[in-house]
Amino acid sequence: MTEKGYKVYGYRWVILIVFMLVNIAIQILWISFASIGGEAANFYGVTDLNIGFLSMIFMVVYVPLSIPVSWLIDKWGFKKAVGLGALIMSVFGLLRGIYADEYSLVVITTIGIAVSQPFFLNAFTTVAAKWFSIDERAIASGLATVAMFVGIAIGMVLTPILILDYDIPTAQLSYGIVAILTSLTFWIFTKEAPPTPPCPPEQEERALMMDGLKSMLKMKDIWYLMSVFLVGMGIFNGISTWIESIARPKGFSITEAGELGAFFLVGGVLGAIVLPALSDKFRKRKPVMLAGMLLAIPGLIGVTFATSYSLMVISILALGFFMVGLAPVGYQYGAEITYPSPEGTSNGLMVLAGQVSVVFVYGMELLKGDDGTFTISLLMFIVLMGISAFLISRLTESTMIEN
Repeated sequence: MTEKGYKVYGYRWVILIVFMLVNIAIQILWISFASIGGEAANFYGVTDLNIGFLSMIFMVVYVPLSIPVSWLIDKWGFKKAVGLGALIMSVFGLLRGIYADEYSLVVITTIGIAVSQPFFLNAFTTVAAKWFSIDERAIASGLATVAMFVGIAIGMVLTPILILDYDIPTAQLSYGIVAILTSLTFWIFTKEAPPTPPCPPEQEERALMMDGLKSMLKMKDIWYLMSVFLVGMGIFNGISTWIESIARPKGFSITEAGELGAFFLVGGVLGAIVLPALSDKFRKRKPVMLAGMLLAIPGLIGVTFATSYSLMVISILALGFFMVGLAPVGYQYGAEITYPSPEGTSNGLMVLAGQVSVVFVYGMELLKGDDGTFTISLLMFIVLMGISAFLISRLTESTMIEN
């Protein structure tokens, strides 16, 4: 297919699909204890916080690795860098399944799995820029984000079912095998770049990674955007990590908790498809992000106060659609306003800001009420979402998408 004097290749969809598969696998491995927090705590003889720590490890490990991994993606290319991440994920994913009877070994192997995550999260906009035209890049990033949500939904819904039919070690071993299969698929089918760039020559040139990073950190809009990602990912990671603990005081079972987590991700999947498509169609980034953040606030209010299962489903669906769904638009906006800096660097900065939200996740447990509810934390998140909407309103629209 030829557009405006340059060519985009059909194989770009194969590249995107195999990239999506490894992202599904890493998210299953990340979230697989969240919807069985109480059961896992009893199995290992530890506290709910110890089980929550298995999710928080991914955020803690990401922080020091983000910039070095972005450099590797820029230096090696996404095939070698993401391929290395896939190899690490498959090795430690399998080991966690083999040694899943012992909590201390689960922690060690989880750290190994967590090392692989930055290689996937920091490559979203790199894949989009190497293979997709400017009119499709938000959609491509959106579909990669959809893969994340699909993986999280699978981990939340399938894990309670597996442990009821089998046990925790069997579930973890199954996920380790999935990691191996998706990693092999990535290495077999992926290519670094198409024969010719999917963009005009003037959009192909890129700055060096460190030069680009220095330039980015001088931009007011980048700091605003990082603040928005900090809040958004704090809410996302917090609810995903503590979903079973949030549901338990409301009288919901672990199966219902897993279902609520899945509905959260279903909303995110739909939002990550619809919102980037609207952004690309109307060639606007800022209005879509602002609308998403404002419309997500009622959803979080519902999650905070709802006591009926049906109202919780509606609320968490809306929160996922409008807040989580705007993430790929934010990734692409960051890549465009920081051009010609490498996409992996801007992508990595946004994810880095989001992973620092581990302090929010830990804080939610500390602020938990005597009755086990998370009302105080969720009310604080509502206020922070309002502040985030204000910051988005102060952003300057991307000139690249408008041209």
